[in-house]
Amino acid sequence: MRTKWIVLAVAALFFGALGGAMLSPQPASAVNKDMVQLQEQVSQLLQGQQDLRSALDSNSASLRTLVQQQVDAVNHLNAQMGSLEQAIQQVQANSGSRIDTMAQQTQGLSDNLQDVQARVGKLSQQLTDMQNLLQSIDGKVSGNAPAPGASNPGAPGPGANSNNGGAGGMPPMAPISADTLYQNGLRDYNTGKYDLAHQEFADYIHNFPSNDLASNAQFYLGEILYAQGNYKDAISAYDAVLVNYPHSFKLADSLLKKAMAEQELGMKTSATRDLRDVVRRFPGSDSAHRAQAKLREMGVATTASRPAARQE
Repeated sequence: MRTKWIVLAVAALFFGALGGAMLSPQPASAVNKDMVQLQEQVSQLLQGQQDLRSALDSNSASLRTLVQQQVDAVNHLNAQMGSLEQAIQQVQANSGSRIDTMAQQTQGLSDNLQDVQARVGKLSQQLTDMQNLLQSIDGKVSGNAPAPGASNPGAPGPGANSNNGGAGGMPPMAPISADTLYQNGLRDYNTGKYDLAHQEFADYIHNFPSNDLASNAQFYLGEILYAQGNYKDAISAYDAVLVNYPHSFKLADSLLKKAMAEQELGMKTSATRDLRDVVRRFPGSDSAHRAQAKLREMGVATTASRPAARQE
C-alpha cells in the first residue's frame, strides 16, 4: 500500500513538471526563428505579387499591341474598301460613257442605213424622171425639127413657144430635195451647228411631213434641244415623235431620251415610269439596256412591284 502511494506521488510530480514546462514561455531563440520564417514567407508573398504584377503589365502591353494592330488593320481595310468603291464608281462611269458612245454610234449607223435606203428610193425616182424627161425632149425635138432647105435653121418652128429655150431665158432654180435637206441637217448637227441644224430639220418636217425620215428629223429636234440644256422643250419634241410617228424607228430612243430629260428636271417619278416603259415595250434593244442602267443608277427597280393581293 505504501509502495502504491509512492508511485502515485512520483507520477504526480512528473506530470506537474511536464505541465509546468508546457505552460512556461518559450525561449527567445524559438521566437526569433518563427519571426524569420514569417518574414521569409511575407517576402516570398510580396515577390510573387510583384511577379504577378509584372506578368499582368506584360500581358496588358501585348494586348494593347494586338488591339492597335487590329485597329490599324481595320483602318487599312477601310481605306482599301474606299479605294475599291471609287474604282467601281469609275468603272461604272466609264461603262456608262462607253454605252452612251456605242449607243450614239449605233444610232448613227441606223440613221445612215435609213438614209441609204431613202437615197436609193430617191435615185430610182430620179432615174424614172430622167427617162420621162428624155422621152419628152425626144418628142419635142422630133416635132420641132426644121424642114429640109429652110433658109433659117436656127429660127423656131411654127407654133413654137419663144420663151422655151431662149438665149435670154433663165430656168427657175430647182427647189432643194428632201435628201439634201436632211443630209445638211445631219451634218450640221454632228458638227455642233445646232441652230442651223434645228432650222434644217424643221424645214424638212414642214416640207416633207410624210417622208420616211420625217420622224428622224423630229427626233433630232429633240436631241438638239437636249444638247442645249432645254430639257422642257426637248420633252415636247420627243413626245411629238411618240404621238405623230407611231411606227418610227426612233420610238425607243425618243422614250428613253424623254425619260433622261425628265430626270434632268428632277421629275423622278415620270422618268422612272418612262424608263420602265422602254424596258417593257422594247425588250432586248440597246435602248432597253440603257434604260436598265439608268434605273440602277437611280437606285430603283427595273420593274414596278405589284401590290399585294388583298385578303378577305
